[in-house]
Amino acid sequence: MAVSTKDIRNMVFISHSGAGKTTLIENLLFKGGAIARKGSVNEGTTVSDYNEDEKERKNSINLSVSSYEKDGVKVNLLDAPGYLDYIGEVAAGISAADAAVLLVDATAGVQVGTNKFWKMAQEKGLPGFIVVNKMDKDNADFSKTMAAIKESLGKNCVAVCYPNGSGASFSGMANLVTKTGLDSLQGEDKEKAETLSGELTEGVAESDDALLEKYLEEGELSPEDLGKAFRSAVIEGKVIPVIPASAEKEIGVEEVMAKIRDYMPSPADRPAPEVQPEGEDGERSEIEVKEDGPFAARVFKTISDPYAGQITIFKVVRGKAASNMSARNINKEASEKIGQLFFLKGKDQNNTDSATAGDIVAVAKLKDTSTGDTLADEKDPVKFKPINFPEPAISFSIKPKSRSDEDKISDVLAKLSAEDGAFKSVRDPATHELVISGMGELHLKTMINRMKDRYGVEVDIGTPKVAYKETISGKGDSKYRHKKQSGGAGQFAEVWMRVEPMPRGEGFEFVDEVVGGAIPKQFLGSCEKGVLSAMAEGIVAGFPVVDVRVTVYDGKTHPVDSKDIAFQIAAAHAFRESCEKAKPCLLEPIMSVELSIPEENMGDVTGSLSTRRGRVQGMDSEAGMQVVKAQIPLEEMYKYANELKSITQGRSTYTMSFSHYEQVPSNVAQKIIEQSPKKHKAEEE
Repeated sequence: MAVSTKDIRNMVFISHSGAGKTTLIENLLFKGGAIARKGSVNEGTTVSDYNEDEKERKNSINLSVSSYEKDGVKVNLLDAPGYLDYIGEVAAGISAADAAVLLVDATAGVQVGTNKFWKMAQEKGLPGFIVVNKMDKDNADFSKTMAAIKESLGKNCVAVCYPNGSGASFSGMANLVTKTGLDSLQGEDKEKAETLSGELTEGVAESDDALLEKYLEEGELSPEDLGKAFRSAVIEGKVIPVIPASAEKEIGVEEVMAKIRDYMPSPADRPAPEVQPEGEDGERSEIEVKEDGPFAARVFKTISDPYAGQITIFKVVRGKAASNMSARNINKEASEKIGQLFFLKGKDQNNTDSATAGDIVAVAKLKDTSTGDTLADEKDPVKFKPINFPEPAISFSIKPKSRSDEDKISDVLAKLSAEDGAFKSVRDPATHELVISGMGELHLKTMINRMKDRYGVEVDIGTPKVAYKETISGKGDSKYRHKKQSGGAGQFAEVWMRVEPMPRGEGFEFVDEVVGGAIPKQFLGSCEKGVLSAMAEGIVAGFPVVDVRVTVYDGKTHPVDSKDIAFQIAAAHAFRESCEKAKPCLLEPIMSVELSIPEENMGDVTGSLSTRRGRVQGMDSEAGMQVVKAQIPLEEMYKYANELKSITQGRSTYTMSFSHYEQVPSNVAQKIIEQSPKKHKAEEE
């Protein structure tokens, strides 16, 4: 059926691995009439996990898209992976969503991925709700899980349903908004439900001044008052509903569908997306999500299929997408012919003539378009902010096993990089090695397996390398003149530049403050190219530069000798000189590590952690073992695995995931710089 923007819900499903997202989505598709028979994760028959590596591992690796239409509402379901190694896929899903559904395992509680992914959704301003899944399992405790949710995720998380029983006796729930089902609860459960009902009423009342005044005067609110204010409170993020469920037993699935339909925002309810117009003024603005107006869309996911070719998935932000229309790729400054549009249901494609603003749709075989690009009407070009993918934390050097593999590998790596924004590949200019980078060892091994299984390319893996970055901790300023007059055409460019640090993870910003045409607009693009090339080469040790704002504020030109290459060279030199004055420093990836350790080894393990620059974040007991949560530099973890095994006689286990980048201590940084390829190259010269 044709749907309007107000009747669309774009939902990203996030959780720590194993909480049951894919099973819940399979139930939603079945209940929504999109599939005739439910699949199983264990049998490898679900809509979401359709790749062979996902079926083999029995968990999600890729972001998948599916949808159902019921009660006049179309719901797009974005199933994001639960392993932190695949966090790039989570970032892509969050960028396209208008709300999030967070699943929490009722037996495991709030885990590392639970916190990380919910924080990512909150940073993007997504409202949402929480599903406490697996209430049918032994040791499931809704009250304990609810307390952990409030402590970790916020006091505004409020239960809107209360479970009738737990474990094998879990049979349904009472609705705390409408008060239906409360009579079925007995004893302590009824008391807890009434307490949570009071918390819900207070939470909703506090979201609206008039309602709060009425609540304070009368001491209660009617279900009608609650219902009216509830959706606004949820959409504004003032209230985060929590409901119990068992996706495996189909308990709570109808409630999840109702929450999505009644309380989650449509694309039109969300703040207008920020865009960068293509004009010379370069000022940011916003465009309204609406069905009329010139076409504009944002690509958030690319699938490289060895048979179907490249599939581009995008969210229409304004206007309408139509099959066989033309559009402009604003990022690549290229025209694209959009062929047959289709809606995705996992790997299945359902053709459509059009897609309206707010909807998610796909097309095959675009020539120049990749993840993060903007497609728009040529007469009204707008450019959306890029997706902020996390920086890779670990690198392997790889070497093709055969000549035929060597011939194919560049094309294959390009396809894999287009598919996953957190996966990178480069040829190291100093060592000439082919280096792949990702979020963790599991991430990179997944990509290497795909190279072999999908494309028939096999590689040998070299020693893992830490993906260090460089940045600056202060401000710097430089003026550089490039002048070449000997032999052939002359070159002239002068660039005045200053640099300053940006918040960690913000990337790079190029600012034009040139006035009076001292540097013509066409050469400012050349300046940015020069800066980017210098950033790739590094300042002190040859590692990429990140989190820097570069401002070009003046310069000089020559009427004949000023050209693109001259300004690239001048800007690159000005950038290096500015950074040298701005206290350059190294950044290293810090990993979140969860160790399960025998009680008698706790002292030795925590002591060894401190010698490895580790910081203990918390401790807990679980199944007779001590669980230690810590943050440790990745470089130290390479050395630590065998030491941990020795200390505990092989009885300890640990999981590791990327957390953030942090400045390297000066004594450690000096050793890294001394051993860097850039240092060796400088000594050879």
